[in-house]
Amino acid sequence: MATGLIGRKLGMTRVFAEDGTAVPVTVIEAGPCHVLQVRETQAQLGWGRKTPIRSSRAALGHAKAAGLDFAPQVVRSFPLDGAELALGSTVTVEIFAAGERVKVTGTTKGRGFQGVVHRYGFHGGPGSHGNTRHRKPGSIGPGTDPSRVIKGKKMPGHMGDVRHTELGLTIIRVDAERNLLFVRGAIPGSKNGIVTVAKQGGKSRHD
Repeated sequence: MATGLIGRKLGMTRVFAEDGTAVPVTVIEAGPCHVLQVRETQAQLGWGRKTPIRSSRAALGHAKAAGLDFAPQVVRSFPLDGAELALGSTVTVEIFAAGERVKVTGTTKGRGFQGVVHRYGFHGGPGSHGNTRHRKPGSIGPGTDPSRVIKGKKMPGHMGDVRHTELGLTIIRVDAERNLLFVRGAIPGSKNGIVTVAKQGGKSRHD
């Protein structure tokens, strides 16, 4: 069986534990995903549906080999856990269980061009007494040696819109009828953003 699913982030809400504690969760519509290809250690899954006019002949042919008459919107590969998978079969949220640790990968929100205070958390300069460098980075390079800005220096620039994986998230609830996963905490991306949910497989920084 595949160890992950493709889905989209619906938003955040809260659920209540048995002792009445409010738990913040992110709701993910995960799957159902069709199996497009099976290799020795991985399975290629497809999620969603592209319109024929937006589908290439290569994508349609690849999907047709798995018994599908449409090209999936998103294609991703996940490791196998030993169980066999048939081409064209469907993988649903039932591969997950409440209390299981997962990792979620998505694209973070784009913040545009930002300064170092917002981008990296610089403190900036004093706020009074004639200071004019409230949110500026300060000196960015040595003088005589090496007389240049060192590579990797934290500078103003484009922030966000990058691939990010959040580890050590716990599944609070699985709704198989509506293909929903309730994951504790926040995940990267905006509403309706495409994400992948995979089993943790090992320790995270939260263990």
